[in-house]
Amino acid sequence: MNFEAIIEARRKAIVESIRSISTEEVKSLGETLFPYHDDPWREAFFGFLAENPHASFHHAKTDDGVEILYCHEHGKGIWFLPKSGVGPLQARGLGIMSDAVLGK
Repeated sequence: MNFEAIIEARRKAIVESIRSISTEEVKSLGETLFPYHDDPWREAFFGFLAENPHASFHHAKTDDGVEILYCHEHGKGIWFLPKSGVGPLQARGLGIMSDAVLGK
């Protein structure tokens, strides 16, 4: 499978799985993702939540296990593979998530 085919498969899975997620669910997810209090990702994650307590969030999953948390109001998001890796969404991923939220 080439890169473009992987992206397209993920895009389709995101569209099918995207849902709004409550702030409490986001916090619970953060506790699971970043259990160690000295983790710099934890500080950034919970700092963003603290700075944006009324923001809305969306959660999606791809068929290959990638999960995405996205805040449309601020155009920010993270991807993660549970117990494996995490990183910020880049421009292409942000665009896919924005389109999914807007129903495009």
